[in-house]
Amino acid sequence: MRRLFAASTLALLLAAGSVHAQQVDTASVDAAVQRVMPEVTAWRRDFHQHPELGFAETRSAGVIAEHLRSLGLEVRTGVGKTGVIGILRGARPGRVVALRADMDALPVQEATGLAFASTATGTYMGNTVPVAHACGHDMHMAMLMGAAEVLAGMKDRIAGTVVFVFQPAEEGAPPGEPKGGAALMIAEGALNDPKPEAIFGLHVVPGRAGSVFYRPEGFMAASDRVDISLKGKQTHGAWPWRGIDVIAVAGQVVETVNTLTARTVDPTTTPTVFTIATINAGIRYNIIPDSATLSGTLRTFDTAQRDALVARAETAIDHVAEAYGATAEFGVRQNAALVFNDPGLSAWLAPVLTEAAGAGNVNPATPPTTVAEDFSYFQQVIPGVFYHLGASPDGVDPATSAPNHSPEFSPNEKVLPLGVKTHVLTALRFLERS
Repeated sequence: MRRLFAASTLALLLAAGSVHAQQVDTASVDAAVQRVMPEVTAWRRDFHQHPELGFAETRSAGVIAEHLRSLGLEVRTGVGKTGVIGILRGARPGRVVALRADMDALPVQEATGLAFASTATGTYMGNTVPVAHACGHDMHMAMLMGAAEVLAGMKDRIAGTVVFVFQPAEEGAPPGEPKGGAALMIAEGALNDPKPEAIFGLHVVPGRAGSVFYRPEGFMAASDRVDISLKGKQTHGAWPWRGIDVIAVAGQVVETVNTLTARTVDPTTTPTVFTIATINAGIRYNIIPDSATLSGTLRTFDTAQRDALVARAETAIDHVAEAYGATAEFGVRQNAALVFNDPGLSAWLAPVLTEAAGAGNVNPATPPTTVAEDFSYFQQVIPGVFYHLGASPDGVDPATSAPNHSPEFSPNEKVLPLGVKTHVLTALRFLERS
């Protein structure tokens, strides 16, 4: 009896293993992707016409949650205020993998000329502002919804679990919020029960439509917001010596930041960008004000180098202010950590993406980019890879096509099937790993 039980158990294990190792063929994936494309395109255009700012994505979240429920997925809403989690459990137990899309739009006045262009408005910093999907998150939501439908239709052939993460507030924490979307979703258990072994995500960017590119290790920069407050002494513009001129101090601060970055960081080791982007001071042409505020962004790829530059900048700015008799307050707040693509997963992913995009369309060794992404916070919890999907309009040089965050940014809808396919194949092939 014991020998018979052992033989039966071994047979069951072998059978389970064969199911786990069974590979869904590419042709089946292609056919399923094409079937969902009318829906994916419609979703993209609907989201584009109804953009919502970070942590205000209530309509978008509702559309996503309704669709995931219609597929029979387990759905959790309100994770990180407006985030949505969908859980697809395959016919057999196995690995757990996560796929992520972001949902928020930007306070941008759209100028694409699209028939479905946004005319929406929202509230940002107490003001009513135009809102547009000027970064492509409408594409991301639609593609991941399509991937969920394709994978749900293959449930009987899947051994393992796919977690779909729809994240709010990728563009950073709105004013007054301590955390952005990824960090808040993690804090509220987005990666728990079940806990994924890996997470994958994508972003549409300028590039040849149909191309996919990324790199192992540091891919997208860590992003810090920098705020500087200067205090001086108000005086008549004709008598600057009777006050403390914060306008002159502000000018010196900008020069100091630019010089420190150019002269104390080795540009051959890691890219570093330190930009002062706003200066606010004064109300009248002939009055030197008593205060000024500056803000900017710091983009880095090395934590130690970043910390050293921040320390040098704070000291130097204090000295500049002191030389004029002014005072300075210097603050730094991280918006996104370094997007660090797991080296092992990056190498594994290259042939999977090639399977999706075709030979010659995948570059797994692209240079790093100084734009940032809070997908990085997921990667601090579990291994992950983030990749870019080229989506420049037909006939437009990617080098001159409108960039993300531009009023004219208009990603090519022809890449929607590829985005769905990369999501689907990434999940399937990960779950099929022995």
